[in-house]
Amino acid sequence: MVKCIIWVNEFMNTVIKVDNLSKKYIIGHQSKEPYQTLRDTVARKSREISKRLLHPFLSSSAQSFSGTEDFWALKDVSFEVQEGDRLGIIGRNGAGKSTLLKVLSRITEPTKGRIHLKGRVASLLEVGTGFHPELTGRENIFLNGAILGMGKTEIKKKFDEIVAFAEVEKFLDTPVKHYSSGMYVRLAFAVAAHLEPEILIIDEVLAVGDAQFQKKCMGKMEEVGREGRTVLFVSHNMTAVKSLCEKVIWLESGHIMSIGNSDMIVSEYFQSGTNELREQTWENPEIAPGNDKVRLHYIRLTPDAENHKGQISLETPLKIEIGFWNFIPEAQLNFSLHLFTMEGSYVLATVSNVFAAEIGIVKGACYIPGNFLNNGTYRVMIKIVQDSKISVFNLKEALYFEVIEDRRNSDWYGKWPGVVRPKFKWNVT
Repeated sequence: MVKCIIWVNEFMNTVIKVDNLSKKYIIGHQSKEPYQTLRDTVARKSREISKRLLHPFLSSSAQSFSGTEDFWALKDVSFEVQEGDRLGIIGRNGAGKSTLLKVLSRITEPTKGRIHLKGRVASLLEVGTGFHPELTGRENIFLNGAILGMGKTEIKKKFDEIVAFAEVEKFLDTPVKHYSSGMYVRLAFAVAAHLEPEILIIDEVLAVGDAQFQKKCMGKMEEVGREGRTVLFVSHNMTAVKSLCEKVIWLESGHIMSIGNSDMIVSEYFQSGTNELREQTWENPEIAPGNDKVRLHYIRLTPDAENHKGQISLETPLKIEIGFWNFIPEAQLNFSLHLFTMEGSYVLATVSNVFAAEIGIVKGACYIPGNFLNNGTYRVMIKIVQDSKISVFNLKEALYFEVIEDRRNSDWYGKWPGVVRPKFKWNVT
């Protein structure tokens, strides 16, 4: 039996204790089918209706799924967090970071293992978590406080601080369904941080806010830690992780790879072989990342040179190809590609021209010249935008790749400063 225990006397300085925690999901596999036209889809659906009329007791899932598989999002995870610790959790997409936070926040039940928690937990895992869209900002502040177990008097005492921090005074009596994602995050973070939970859990959601607000949030989380409360922080911004957290857990495929000092663990993470992901392909649009408007077919990075030997050097030109299924009739779309260092620094953003897209597969490619990027590891995020302003879909962790320096042209043996290293034309007299 799964047990979640909140205790007081045992482990007086330990606020979180996780013993052999595991979380299993059952995933279904659909039989792979090539991309079909509207005529093919209508014909297939007609055949399915006929089969159901002739064989009413045949399960519909049996017609479309070829089997199921156990997927362990977390497997035998154990660690302790002390009172006042600021713990960073890092790892690739699918490593189990968000699942761990959801289990600790008691949003989802673990499959097995034990979790000991001491004190109130406030979580900010995704935009709008815990908010009722029909209620105003003012009403949601009191609702969230009540969920955390706080009385009306206690919430009122913190109310002005929350509103001032979130900078939403003008929209306080507007239903939050009309808020932008940035306003959602500002108010949600302000509520979570100011209502004084003993444990504050923050996911990558802070990436939605603007740079100034992110800096403000980092300062608040440091303040929370100094007050003796505990912070768990998930981010791909390694500079932020190292700045805020003294201790880091590195997760990979549901397992703890390493745990310890933040500088040491982040360095191990960079040096590991897990930082390269040059291609992702989805053959079935029904299970590909996306939504009812678009779904990804593939994204891949290839060195645009003949003699690259599998490695990307400073001089290697790069080609990033993107393909997706478009379901929006007569859409005006464009791609944007965003490049980050693994430390979280924003290198560049580049946008394609606007194009008219018919229903079906849309393909595009972006070319990055050689002698432009510095050596290091990079993360690619892609966005698909409609009418030059509406974000249809984005994939934060589309690709990872490493640029190496395979030869030295001088006696300089360190990494050159800066996130880019362009080779400009010089004229010296």
